[in-house]
Amino acid sequence: MTYDQSALPDVTGLSVGIIGGTGPQGRGLAYRFARAGQRVLVGSRSTERGRHAAQELREMPGVGPDVVDGGDNAFAAGADVVIVAVPWEGHAGIVAELAPLLIGGKIVVDCVNPLGFDKQGPYPLRVTEGSAAEQAAALLPEARVCAAFHHVSAVLLADPEVDAVDLDVLVLGDDRDAALQVQALAARISGMRGVFAGRLRNAGQIEAFTANLIAINKRYKAHAGIRVTDL
Repeated sequence: MTYDQSALPDVTGLSVGIIGGTGPQGRGLAYRFARAGQRVLVGSRSTERGRHAAQELREMPGVGPDVVDGGDNAFAAGADVVIVAVPWEGHAGIVAELAPLLIGGKIVVDCVNPLGFDKQGPYPLRVTEGSAAEQAAALLPEARVCAAFHHVSAVLLADPEVDAVDLDVLVLGDDRDAALQVQALAARISGMRGVFAGRLRNAGQIEAFTANLIAINKRYKAHAGIRVTDL
């Protein structure tokens, strides 16, 4: 099947909530979606921090005055599509806490990378469920969980001088309609493509590969991403 971005669904009217939207990855994704004109709800453990982050985003280049709002994580969970961008250490607790709000087939996108760090650098952690995304799926039986946005540099996302973030976002999920919508959301960010990369059971190696990208970035002083060839 030939990759055809024009065949992706229209997601321009969907709001995007960022759980952990005040961290580097969450904040960067919030900025890119807001810059693309997507409605964004920034979440944080603290309502005040979420609102403050939203105010700062509204003042960044390319962001409209009425595109971003902020509050606590429960506030962000009210969006049409919810992205989980929290530290791995708090992942299970935060997702479980929000489970009563993430129901009705809501699309939840997990971009968390379970990594450890020692003197030799980053390494993937073993996750009982197989991956962070599968852990989220186990905790959210009434949501449609996808995995995506693991290999996107927070530095590039947050830099207003970077016009296009040129990479492919690997999207995994068991619900094809949900995965297509996540692919389409990725494509809303200039330079990105959303590429379907398999079922959720394969998310573990996608998350783990982030350790290799960190090593590449350190060695070559880069912000490496992924491009899939022949598509």
